[in-house]
Amino acid sequence: MRRLLRAFALGLLLAIPFAGQASAHQGNPDYRSEVNGIDPAVPGLSAEVLNYDADMLLTNDSDKTVVVEGYEGEPYLRFSPDGTVEANVNSPAYYLNTDRYGTTPVPDNADPKAEPDWKIVGGTGEFQWHDHRSHYMSTATPPQVTDPGTKTKIFDYKIPLTVDGKPAAINGTLFWVGTSSFPVLPFVGLAILALASVILVVVVRRRRARADAASADGPTPAESPEAESEADPGEAW
Repeated sequence: MRRLLRAFALGLLLAIPFAGQASAHQGNPDYRSEVNGIDPAVPGLSAEVLNYDADMLLTNDSDKTVVVEGYEGEPYLRFSPDGTVEANVNSPAYYLNTDRYGTTPVPDNADPKAEPDWKIVGGTGEFQWHDHRSHYMSTATPPQVTDPGTKTKIFDYKIPLTVDGKPAAINGTLFWVGTSSFPVLPFVGLAILALASVILVVVVRRRRARADAASADGPTPAESPEAESEADPGEAW
């Protein structure tokens, strides 16, 4: 029984951090960030938003070199025609994009005017990143929302690109879609606890039933009075 309890406790402890990580990397379901297109359109080049408003996914199946610009116009990501994707570690965006609200400290070497220092981050021609231009940078409800249950446009956005050195952009719109988030994790935890309780009750009842059945069968031969009378008296010493 103690082993079973320890197993359930360990399972719950292991599940909590992973649930927290999953929650932290998800977008806000109250919003929808939608890509309207790439201007000008490039055959084989496409973009979409993942996880409500969390991540921008760019796919380059064209024969062009595509560069995504950072927040100060510096080269941030580079997509080569052979599928290689690189990130400029001297771009402040490389660090600011690691959390939703851009609170990660930017090191001194991250200077938008510095020569790009490219680091390979992909090889399939696609890459997803968190871009602060495509979501709302506050935990408060946007002032545009007068009715939380009504879909409301928050703003249009543009993420600048260059395609073979020529200017382009990912154009999109951020919407508030109504308060739809549901506190899932607490209920998941309760469900796990409830399941653990049911299993424990079943185990306890089975053990009690076995004990009752054993006692109903009477004492074992070693425990019977006849066995005790036939035992050698000297063995008791």
